[in-house]
Amino acid sequence: MNKPHLFGITHSNRDFTAKGSWGKNQFNSSFPAALTAFIHSKGLECKYLTLSKKLKIEHKFLKVEDFFGQIPTSQDLFYAFETQYSPYQQLVVGTLPRVDLVTQSRKSGNCLAPIEIKLTALPDNTTCELPENKYGSEIVIRPDTIVYLACSIAHEFSRSKGKLKKIFGNKYLKVKDWTEGVNVQPLLPKMIKDIDTICKAMEQKQNPLILQPIWKTVGKSPRLSEYCLDVFVWSDLAFTRLFIDATASEIARNKTKISRQSRTVVWLFRMLYDFAMKGQINHELVIDSLSYNIKNDKAFALNGKVTHRYMASKELTKPRIHKEEIKNIILGGGHNMLSPERRFDAIIFNSPELFE
Repeated sequence: MNKPHLFGITHSNRDFTAKGSWGKNQFNSSFPAALTAFIHSKGLECKYLTLSKKLKIEHKFLKVEDFFGQIPTSQDLFYAFETQYSPYQQLVVGTLPRVDLVTQSRKSGNCLAPIEIKLTALPDNTTCELPENKYGSEIVIRPDTIVYLACSIAHEFSRSKGKLKKIFGNKYLKVKDWTEGVNVQPLLPKMIKDIDTICKAMEQKQNPLILQPIWKTVGKSPRLSEYCLDVFVWSDLAFTRLFIDATASEIARNKTKISRQSRTVVWLFRMLYDFAMKGQINHELVIDSLSYNIKNDKAFALNGKVTHRYMASKELTKPRIHKEEIKNIILGGGHNMLSPERRFDAIIFNSPELFE
């Protein structure tokens, strides 16, 4: 097979012989899927960030087939990029947004897993001057990711909405206008407490949701480190810590203005609250009406100093995949199809020696 293609992705809704399938938006989801398949082929597992009963991040390992729903190189596995995860459709009002990747069985047509993908650079500009063991990656989260987070949690309570109702109680009935930050901000501690209670209740049922591959450079330079690639996975519950801990810190500092992180707490809370009370999530209404004068282009972003606290590990300091193995992931001259607009694409495009 000498046509441009990516390791492990035999059946998908992208044609890798077409240049359009190697654009910046496509590459940022298809390469991570291929990298994950490659990691499996080496007998390795994903670094898995989960949430403990004490609401602390725990590091485990996750088999790729337990994430993708099948062995990633299986002939039965279909990679559907930028697709809706249809099992969640009944949970929402209106149209379900698309998720970066839905794995499907070709034989049955069933959806196996919804996967949000964040390809991140290591280090970012806040950690590039620090020692290597302090490097971190900036992560930028879009609103659709929060919809899938809410659906992932709601799905676990779909037959026990009463449990959610009991957690929420009647303490929010007096809120006259949810669109006004001054009405909502004082309730943030209660919302966080309720989300934490929900997390404790489903700690045994948390699911992998976010695939975060890292690619590491030599400091600020555009040169890849010798060992430069690895894959981290966040469970739905572990992911909540990113914005809940940031919001709790703001509350402790008596910050009264709603930030992107605290708005994300409100979004998740309202989606789960509406699901408990009405049986469905009107995600478009929540995101559009509860903006608090902040743009909705992204949910929130956190820099590498913050993410390092959660991700610090051997695999972050020294990723397990060597740069010379990139030629075993991008195949058939696919690197010549890249449009060097983004850093990772540009580095590969400008490093032809990797493919010699």
